[in-house]
Amino acid sequence: MRLDKFLANMGCGSRKEIKTLAKKKQIFVNKQVVKKTDIHIDPEQDQVELAGQVISYKPFIYVMLHKPAGYISATEDPMHETVLDLLMEQDKVLEPFPVGRLDKDTEGLLLLTNDGLLAHDLLSPKKHIEKTYIAHVAKPITTQDIKAFQQGVILDDGYLTKPASLRELDDKVVEVIVTEGKFHQVKRMFEAVNNNVLYLKREVMGTLRLDPNLRLGEYRELKKDEILQLKGK
Repeated sequence: MRLDKFLANMGCGSRKEIKTLAKKKQIFVNKQVVKKTDIHIDPEQDQVELAGQVISYKPFIYVMLHKPAGYISATEDPMHETVLDLLMEQDKVLEPFPVGRLDKDTEGLLLLTNDGLLAHDLLSPKKHIEKTYIAHVAKPITTQDIKAFQQGVILDDGYLTKPASLRELDDKVVEVIVTEGKFHQVKRMFEAVNNNVLYLKREVMGTLRLDPNLRLGEYRELKKDEILQLKGK
């Protein structure tokens, strides 16, 4: 990998800025000052320092976001703010994208990463990854609703959902666990049993649980053990 690309990918500045730093003798590779940034390095073997700080190679980024309502789960949108607008510029460098979608008015756990393999595994219908939601609904749920969710309900387009778990937490507040990610699925499932979702929040995706210390709009990078658990290691 070219040195300037490596440093740019690690959020150290534009290639032009990095070239200027090299001229100022601020960049070292394996303890040797380098003046040209088009040289090739092995990011996993060579030690790169910028202004006295070792720059560690990080090919992937994994971000847990507490998504607020009002943001689109996309990398770009001509009309609305996206979840990437909540990230600081240095955290956009590796080009993370949302894993799956939360509706614009839905809050809660959203994973952003540039690890395409992990994203594929988490979204694959064959993996049966559980997603847990807290929903405020218009009417109290019934035992018939719980049984219907357990058996799968027929959505407005005729699709029969896979079995889901429905549990009452409080008056008109429920926990829903699904293993699919159909468009507006949780809302449409409640519509199928003549109820409506007034508020929806995702708490869990696979092994990843929303950090209770994250306020709406806040995020943090995943810890190593959280990443390994998501990958089933």
